Amino acid sequence: MSAHELVLRRRLKAHRAALWRCWSEPELLMQWFCPKPWRVSKAVLDLRSGGSSEITMSGPNGEEFPNYGVYLEVVPGERLVFTDAYVKAWEPSQKPFMTAVVTFADAPGGGTDYVAVCHHWSAEDREQHEKMGFHEGWGKAADQLDELALSLK
Repeated sequence: MSAHELVLRRRLKAHRAALWRCWSEPELLMQWFCPKPWRVSKAVLDLRSGGSSEITMSGPNGEEFPNYGVYLEVVPGERLVFTDAYVKAWEPSQKPFMTAVVTFADAPGGGTDYVAVCHHWSAEDREQHEKMGFHEGWGKAADQLDELALSLK
């Protein structure tokens, strides 16, 4: 791990196909992506390399944080790479913060080895993200993701 990375590793109970659905279908992503009591109030996903995303997170006191980004790599069921360095169609953002790499692999004995790595533009951005609660927030979101994926038929 470098001075610019934060990593979350989890063994989830759900199968990766269900987890992938939760990452790739807006109506499912909206149910787990933010640790409660926060929620996703808008999710627009063009899930392809070069496609854009818009995810608005809303807080319990009316806060709204729109997040725009671009998918750099999409390997269904295996790998998702996205960044906020671009807001759409290679239009640079005003302040890039991170690129995330999320991977899904079959775990021995069942379930999924789930890894999320956030690469930050600077050590200061990494530190800020950690202080914002990266491990707790991404951990709670992973728990919510697993619970939702397990409920899918």
